[in-house]
Amino acid sequence: MVERCCLAVVRVLVLQAAWALSGGQVRYSVPEEAKAGTVVGRLAQDLGLEAGEAEARRLRLVAPGRRASVEVSGASGALLVSSRLDREELCGKSAPCALRLEVLLERPLRVFHVQLEVTDINDNAPVFPAARKNLTLSENSPPGFRFPLEGASDADIGANAQLTYTLSPSEHFSLEVKSKDENKISVLLVLTKPLDRETIPVHRLVLTATDGGRPSLTGTMELVISVLDVNDNAPQFNQSLYKVQLPENTSPGTVFFQLTATDKDEGINQEIYYSFSDAVSAKIQDLFKIDEKSGEIRTAGELDFEDVQSYDLEIEARDKGTPSLSGHCSVDLKVLDMNDNAPEVWVTSLSVPVPEDASLGTVVALLSVSDRDSGENGRVRCWVWPASPFGLEATFAGSYSLVLREALDRERVSEYEVEVRAEDGGAPALRASRGLRVPVSDVNDNAPLFAQAVYTVLARENNAAGAELARLWARDPDEAANGRVSYSVWDGGVGVGGGGAAGSSSSGVGWRPASSYVSVDAESGRLWALQPLDYEELQVLQFEVRAVDAGEPPLSGNATVQLFVLDENDNAPALLPAAGSAAEAGGVAAAEAAVALAGAGSESGTLWAWAAWGAPAGQVVAKIRAVDADSGYNAWLRYELWEPRGKGPFRVGLYSGEVSTARALDEADGPRQRLLIVVRDHGEPARSATATLSVSLLEAAEAALAAGSSSSSSSLSAVSRSAAGVELGAGAASAATNVWLVVAICAVSSLFLLAVVLYGASRWAPRAAVLSAPGPTTLVCASEVGSWSYSQRHSRSLCVADGAAKSDLMVFSPNFPPPPPAPAAKDTQPEPSALLDTVSATAFIPLSAHFYPP
Repeated sequence: MVERCCLAVVRVLVLQAAWALSGGQVRYSVPEEAKAGTVVGRLAQDLGLEAGEAEARRLRLVAPGRRASVEVSGASGALLVSSRLDREELCGKSAPCALRLEVLLERPLRVFHVQLEVTDINDNAPVFPAARKNLTLSENSPPGFRFPLEGASDADIGANAQLTYTLSPSEHFSLEVKSKDENKISVLLVLTKPLDRETIPVHRLVLTATDGGRPSLTGTMELVISVLDVNDNAPQFNQSLYKVQLPENTSPGTVFFQLTATDKDEGINQEIYYSFSDAVSAKIQDLFKIDEKSGEIRTAGELDFEDVQSYDLEIEARDKGTPSLSGHCSVDLKVLDMNDNAPEVWVTSLSVPVPEDASLGTVVALLSVSDRDSGENGRVRCWVWPASPFGLEATFAGSYSLVLREALDRERVSEYEVEVRAEDGGAPALRASRGLRVPVSDVNDNAPLFAQAVYTVLARENNAAGAELARLWARDPDEAANGRVSYSVWDGGVGVGGGGAAGSSSSGVGWRPASSYVSVDAESGRLWALQPLDYEELQVLQFEVRAVDAGEPPLSGNATVQLFVLDENDNAPALLPAAGSAAEAGGVAAAEAAVALAGAGSESGTLWAWAAWGAPAGQVVAKIRAVDADSGYNAWLRYELWEPRGKGPFRVGLYSGEVSTARALDEADGPRQRLLIVVRDHGEPARSATATLSVSLLEAAEAALAAGSSSSSSSLSAVSRSAAGVELGAGAASAATNVWLVVAICAVSSLFLLAVVLYGASRWAPRAAVLSAPGPTTLVCASEVGSWSYSQRHSRSLCVADGAAKSDLMVFSPNFPPPPPAPAAKDTQPEPSALLDTVSATAFIPLSAHFYPP
């Protein structure tokens, strides 16, 4: 037992020494495509293992990262081929192709490296890039011309990949193979004999590539060589002389002969066109026409046996090659006498174009009429056809004048096709005709006319300078300079309406030329704004655009443009100053507090008010007043208590701005309350202003004393303020506010709905319904207490409570003629009947309303 152990140890040591001497690697070689089960080598024996030891020690193969295609037999320990070995798949063109394998042996664990070389066999035939290659060579290519060809490729290596090339037999081509280096060769196709496309148009050859394997494999590629034609054949007629007979009464355009020539070339070299040779006179060429493509010869004029009895036509057929080649023939034409001469009509003078204001009797053309026959057959009568403003007048025998008999209008008919007909007295009668084209020249007799007499344009305020507002177009049926229209803004008598009525403004805009606001492109009629528009400054702009043509003298047309500026929410609420009065309710002073403040999100100074401890819920202690320069929903204000939030002792009216007690005040509320009030409008996006109100909680007597001193100190300023009013009691003010608020909202909603309906009806109404004369513009101011009208003759301001004057609801009159002037009103306030008449006879365009708390 001890001896066996010693022998095993010695054998292992010897094996390790041998393995170390050999570099720790066993090498085998196997040809590719070896069958499965082929023994590559006796691995166990080469590793020094005894029989049965390979299985006992679990000799196995490890091939990391790829399929080994070999395996170790557990019983014999031999290395066997397990699947197909393809050297080209494993190693491509690399040589040698060696696979590195690892062999594991357990008890003890050992790792051996095995290198398996896969040798190449000739299993791949040469392959060309394409089975067929098309080549083109000109038939005039010189012998010795070389054309490079792309060689074949072989996936094998070594001698198996060494290729030789052969070409199928050909008397015109040969093959030349040159070696560029050890691995690259060039294959050239050499022309050995001149080509003739007319003999052999296409050559088909086979290029064969053979490798150096045993047995050798081949690959082929078909060469299709198309010979390109050159112009080396001239057109030929089937005979050199043709004889033709033709009656003299043959009508113009009659085809009397067909030429045919052939060309052996192809393509453009075969295309033939026919023509008269240079020897044929221009007169004969005017009498006969030949079709260049078909070779048809036709008459182009009248033949007369009395003038010419025969014609010799020299014909040339020329191909389109380079250089061009030609063939010739002659056509001998005999004219047969038919004793029938039709009248002839000639235009000896033509004065065109004719001005459309030409006087009656103006001579347009002079004509000569003749007939070569005699007697009754030579007596000719003439007339104009069809009926037109022109007629014929005989001047002397055989001469006529084409004169104007009716007035012309180029805009109705710009050109006349006049045909002068002549008929002789023979039997049957013969006729002739001559067509005249008489254009009518233009004079400036039409003024530019706009598509609409009145254009209504809507533009939002704060538009960018240069923004396009509308496109105007005027039509002038004249032509050239007489119809070229230029546009301009006419400043004469143009008024601007801003804030109040047109022509006057509370902001001081007044009357300004329209060209300071808008401009019109002289060529395109594009109307654009010269500056950003401000709804608070300008609400309505009415002006005229003049279109003038370039004629002599120039004529013009006008169109009225009504530009309505639409309001945008670009003004934040502004807090108004205190009215300067205080009213007591229940013995507690209710002090107004307000500060004029503009700009969204800005902070105001601290305002002061007093309230008595024990004041009941609903007691008004202060009132915040604000105004918004915008219009409509953009000026509808709401008041919110921002701080403190939650269940505080005070609250603010959503639309009245009144600060009142939310519950009874007690000493737990402290001596002073600080309120942050936010005033927001209803625009998109909403803008806001803030006010800080400090409410001091005092005893009833102290609060009354503070309210009295505040009232007395502000009485002088209240008298001097024209827009000031007396504050109502807390209960009466709140009730009045709610009532007027509901009335105002209902009125504005009704007016807005009516405006949308009327605007939609006017928007989709036919253009012809627009009248030409604009009526007066009427502006109506809407508030919580009523509506007052504004006109172009009178402007009135309505003061709502203590706020500034507002003209918020705009009502625009339709395009009716202005009524006769009425006597000036004695009172600044219009009669109700006049107001109703104005409103009922107007079309509401954009509606807007401002709301203020009373």
